[in-house]
Amino acid sequence: MTTRAGFVALIGEPNAGKSTLLNTMVGAKVSIVTHKVQTTRARIRGVAMEGDSQIVFVDTPGLFQPRRRLDRAMVAAAWGGAADADVVVLMIEAHRGVTPGVERILEGITEIGKGRTVALAINKIDRVEAPILLGLTKDLNERFDFADTFMISAEKGHGVDALRKWLAEQVPESPWLYPEDQIADLPMRMIAAEMTREKLTLRLHQELPYQLTVETEAWEERKDGSAKVDQIIYVSRDGHKGIVLGHKGETIKAVSRASREELTEFLGRKVHLFLQVKVREKWQEDAERYDQMGLNFKDGNA
Repeated sequence: MTTRAGFVALIGEPNAGKSTLLNTMVGAKVSIVTHKVQTTRARIRGVAMEGDSQIVFVDTPGLFQPRRRLDRAMVAAAWGGAADADVVVLMIEAHRGVTPGVERILEGITEIGKGRTVALAINKIDRVEAPILLGLTKDLNERFDFADTFMISAEKGHGVDALRKWLAEQVPESPWLYPEDQIADLPMRMIAAEMTREKLTLRLHQELPYQLTVETEAWEERKDGSAKVDQIIYVSRDGHKGIVLGHKGETIKAVSRASREELTEFLGRKVHLFLQVKVREKWQEDAERYDQMGLNFKDGNA
């Protein structure tokens, strides 16, 4: 049997649907999905099996115009993920078309694309009429020589199977890189922290989500098969602590419950989750926090 295995980087603007596509491809919730932009920080990988091929997805942070250290580190991680991959998939939102952000990515891809396969995936195709879709496809393929173009709806699953089969043929001949049943190479601690951060992002609609980070401080396996998980939510100001806790602790309780339920379902066993909120004013300038998120602190230098 000839096996194949390789890395596929999904790149695009924030909210292009990269995390949703990854989760659909892998068949499990590995990367967090929210309605807010810039929620994916670390290069989370999901592993999908297709025939005799193993496709390792690198879900990169969205590419955008960086303003802060954290932004710059995220953008560097995205381009780094693309540069390390065997195949790159550029995701574009059908209804938004070629935005200034997409134009910047196309400029960057000209450099990254040398010597590797780059495909185009036009997502959210259900939002536009066919003539607009065809015009957009023609425009993008004139700007860059894509190996193939796929029309997909990551959310509804349309076109996803065809893309996965194509990717399975593109990755190089190689022994498998991960055990067949392993869907993510991230430590469970980081996946658990991402789940809690997702719940906070969904619950708090102000700017606050970008001012907080979640770390899994301790993970204890218990004799009865359950797991005890302690997490710390770091915020940058005292005032933010009250927002995260909510009136009479209602917000933190709701977040804890939602995160615990999802983690229990993900692991298939009982989870005891304990959350604490701490103020760490300059966590965005703390190199250790970046390591925890899988980012390089130095990449954030202006």
